[in-house]
Amino acid sequence: MRNLWMGVAALMLGTPAAAQDLSAEVQGQMPSLMTIYKDLHANPELSFMEVRSAGILATEARKLGFQVTEKVGGTGVVAVMKNGPGPVVLIRADMDGLPVTEQTGWPGASKVRVTTKEGVETGVMHACGHDTHMTAWIGTARLMAANKDKWSGTLVMIGQPAEERGAGARMMLADGLYTRFPRPQYAIAFHDAAQFPAGMIGYTPGYALANVDSVDILVKGLGGHGAYPQATKDPIVLASRIVTSLQTLVSREISPLDSAVVTVGSFHGGAKHNIIPDEAKLQLTVRSYTDEVRTKLLDGIARIAKGEAIAAGIPDDRMPVVSVEKNEYTPATFNTPDFTQEMAAGLKARFGDQRVVQLPPVMGGEDFGRFSRDENKDIKSLIIWVGGVPQAEFDAAKKEGRTLPSLHSPFWAPDAPTVISTATEALTSMAMKLMAKG
Repeated sequence: MRNLWMGVAALMLGTPAAAQDLSAEVQGQMPSLMTIYKDLHANPELSFMEVRSAGILATEARKLGFQVTEKVGGTGVVAVMKNGPGPVVLIRADMDGLPVTEQTGWPGASKVRVTTKEGVETGVMHACGHDTHMTAWIGTARLMAANKDKWSGTLVMIGQPAEERGAGARMMLADGLYTRFPRPQYAIAFHDAAQFPAGMIGYTPGYALANVDSVDILVKGLGGHGAYPQATKDPIVLASRIVTSLQTLVSREISPLDSAVVTVGSFHGGAKHNIIPDEAKLQLTVRSYTDEVRTKLLDGIARIAKGEAIAAGIPDDRMPVVSVEKNEYTPATFNTPDFTQEMAAGLKARFGDQRVVQLPPVMGGEDFGRFSRDENKDIKSLIIWVGGVPQAEFDAAKKEGRTLPSLHSPFWAPDAPTVISTATEALTSMAMKLMAKG
């Protein structure tokens, strides 16, 4: 990966004049954008609580002449700028932070603490970099507004809530995103990345991120004294057998050419050493790309849970209860292949081949895919990655053989100026390419 990286200044030597002009405009905005970024970073808000963050985006967009609507799908923001005939382009940024207590050691680190709707007190942090997403959104809005003579069409910029819960895009669409506002032909976004140096850009044609399902299994048994197991139906043993059998779903039922993950992330049962409980609870995350593989996995989980219960002699009225959390389902994100390659070619021409690289898909989830799924499959869509690891940290970690902090880590501390400037220039250049006059 290190050989793929070159400094921004060195790459600019071979950049066309028009690209240099846009880059200079971005750099001119950076002092102001970094002030906004520091504010957003220090004041994160959890999903569907992004009132302050949404207000910042709405205020900035109004100053630029956008028609702004707030509270779309909860706390979402929609900013529309009509600039003559041409395509409709949607640019999205997500706004929510995570229930993570920041440990970066930054002077401006988040000290926010809240009590969640579930009653849990927690710190809040932009551990997934959505503060860089919002700041680059503002930077892009500024550049598009300042260069209206260079493009024609309609720009729809949205600040989306609750990406971390997989609900924000669904809620905005349900609240009339494509009926109350211009329906796009193109949808673009970016996400910061913790696996390669700041300023690099990654793209993935086709499936880029996975279907994400949360599954709960309530395993019922017959409790009793731990000294007399023969008088019980032990749900902990049964749940353990279910966990073991679930491992065969991917290894023996899904083609090696398809991607799938079944992870048991939580196993709760019992309260005391010498008591066999009545029930145990499992929580799973299930990942896939295609709808067909997703159906096989979910059906297989239900079948295995019931089959192991039958084998354990559990009566029909005590069968395991398998629940798929429909409100937390995140569909796979699919980058339109030809559109992705077209945009990647433009990014390579601007930033250089060594800064723009094709990446394999990942099994993480991202609800941006909803904006171009189902009845909206005619919308061409692309989400890119923008590297966030400070170059010196990346080099040192590679030399020392240590693992870097990932997204969602309390130690995730991106090179924010480089992420924001790169993403702002990338999003603006793609939008201008799509809506170029003539």
